[in-house]
Order: sequence, then structure tokens, then C-alpha cells
Amino acid sequence: MSDVTLKGMTWSHPRGYDPMVACSALWKERTGVTIEWDKRSLQDFESFPVEELARAYDLIVIDHPHVGQITAENCLAPLDVTGREAERAVLAAGSVGQSYPSYNWQGRQWAFPIDTASQVQAWRPDMISAMPANWAEVLDLARQGRVLLPLRPPHSLMVFYTFAGNLGRPASEGPGDHVDAAVGKQVFEMMGGIAALVDPACLSMDPIDVLEEMARSGSRIACAPLIYGYVSYAIAGFRASRLAFADIPAVGNTDPVGSALGGTGIAVSAFSKAKRAAIDFAYWIASGEVQRGPYASAGGQPGHAAAWDDAGVNAAAGNFYKDTRATLEGAWVRPRHDGYMTFQQAASDRINLGLTEKHDAGRVVADLNRLFLESFPARVSGAAGGGA
Repeated sequence: MSDVTLKGMTWSHPRGYDPMVACSALWKERTGVTIEWDKRSLQDFESFPVEELARAYDLIVIDHPHVGQITAENCLAPLDVTGREAERAVLAAGSVGQSYPSYNWQGRQWAFPIDTASQVQAWRPDMISAMPANWAEVLDLARQGRVLLPLRPPHSLMVFYTFAGNLGRPASEGPGDHVDAAVGKQVFEMMGGIAALVDPACLSMDPIDVLEEMARSGSRIACAPLIYGYVSYAIAGFRASRLAFADIPAVGNTDPVGSALGGTGIAVSAFSKAKRAAIDFAYWIASGEVQRGPYASAGGQPGHAAAWDDAGVNAAAGNFYKDTRATLEGAWVRPRHDGYMTFQQAASDRINLGLTEKHDAGRVVADLNRLFLESFPARVSGAAGGGA
């Protein structure tokens, strides 16, 4: 297969791009197969149509809420090919939390996790002696102007989800009320409380924006209490100041449960002319040996427990994995039906409008539940169309 050249698409942060390039160079040495990687912005990564990418690339890095849409559009090749059951069993056994099953939909495996993340807590150990343990301590820091919270869509909805999950009433996946009315009202009021204390610019900030501000020289920001973890910022020398990461602060449940699962998986295009070569690479890069070795050392944030458990990988990243593992193990998987991605954008926009204009919490929650019901096909929801 030495004359095979594959094209891949990933996202444009060092965590998303550098390990793909480094591992592909090793793969070429092993197999002769060349993989050329392109990258797109984080915002595009969360919203760009997967079908368009599948028609242009052999390998695509995706996030798990896309799997319902992928199934409907028939644009990815399932990875649960005959004869590789033992390899998949090993990958499944190495799942960090629900990362591996999050890519399984309607009985097929559409991607393998190569990057695992959820909302965790970022903090500056040179500024405060310990990270906040509960939400009251977060609010104390926020009143001092020391907290940022990424609320740019879809992250406002992810905060909403994490609050609800930690309060013990996570959002539902099926048609019907997405969030309990009373819990949803409590969650939105809590979001309003923290939004009133942080810089209004948070409404247009994503996790990278917040982490960049925290890590710069002269920053006063000591804590981002709910933010997707980025191992890059835990590595000494990546930015002016190293950040530490920890489990989420307790909102309701004292255990760090309910955080909205993120991360990425490696998928193969159904339109690829070299599916076998692409699938071979997907199995290899998702393996524990590669994840804890070249993938992690190139700045990746592995999706396999072999890396999260590895003492050397943790030492190189300020114990990023060890210190956030409980949150990842207790993380909640977002809905994945065809229509969810449209809902995710519409719901995030609705939350942000409610925060900006200080809308009644009950009204906001009712709108979220309506939008969610409308995100299902009419034959399921009885609705006339989408609610976006």
C-alpha cells in the first residue's frame, strides 16, 4: 500500500492537529501510507456539515453528537468490520468513561475515541492555594473578578447540562421534556448568578479564549470552574503561566458527576476509495500503545485509559489526567439523534439571549423543552418542523 495517500481533516488547535501529523509520520514509516492532514477552526469543528467533509476526506475527526446525523446521511463507514472483534474489545475496555460507547449508534461503531474531554475545572496554582471545592467558593472568587466562564455557543448549553447532571437530574435523550422544569429553572437561575459576576465578554468566549486569557502574563483570572479540559495548557512552557486542572466543583452532588462529555473520535468516510487503509490507521491510532506513546508525547489528549493511567504521561502534564479522571468517569453523554446538532445551536442561543436580557427562567426552560421536541422527526415528536 506504499502508493496510497489518504486525506484527513481535524481541528486547528495544537491538541487536535499535532498528534495526527506526528502519528501519521510514524504510520508512513510502518506501512508506506501517506496521510495529509488539513484543519479547521474549533467553531467549524462543532458545526460544519460532516457529509461535506466525508466527500472530501478519507479520515475525519468528529465529536459524538454527530452520530445520529451520520447514520441518517450514510456518509461514514462503520468501523466494526468482521475479523477485528478482539481489537475492538481491547479498545472498548480502554474507554475513559463513556468515550467509546458514545460513538456507537444503532448497533454500529462509527468512530474510535482518540481524544477524551469533559467540562472540568481550570485554575492557577500560583494565584490560589487550592481550586474551589464547591459553587459557593466559585462565586466568592467571581465577586473578586477572578473567574471566567466560556459561554459562547454551544458552551452555554454545556454549562446548563453539567449543572443539571451534578444536581442529579441530567437532561433526557428521548422525545418529551428534555429537562425537568424545576431543575431547569434552578439551573438557569444559577447561570444568571454567575453570568452577572463575570465579564460579559464570556458570552462570546470559547474554552480556548478563556484558557489563553488565564495563561497569559499579567492575567488576574484564577479559575474557570466549568470548561473543557485542554492538556496543552497544563504542560510547562506551552504558555507564560501553566494551568492546573481538577474535578468540577460541587454544585449539588458532592461527587464530580454529570459533566457534559466532549472529546473526539477518528472516523472513516463512506466515500473513501481506500477504506481498508483508512480503517487500519483508525484502529492503530486509537490503540493504547499509540495513545500513551507518540500521540500523548506530540501534545494530544488521549482517549484511551492506558494513557490516562500512565505515570509518565501524567508527569509530563502536571497530573492533568489523574486530577480530572473522576469527572471524566462520571461524565454524561449528550443526545445523538439526527436533529440534535440543530437543537444544540438553537438551545445555546436561547440560553444566551435569556442571560443577556434576563428572561424568566421558567420561560427559557419551556423554550428549551419545545426546541428539543421539535428536533425529532415529525413522526416522533408530532411537531410540524424544526425549532431552530
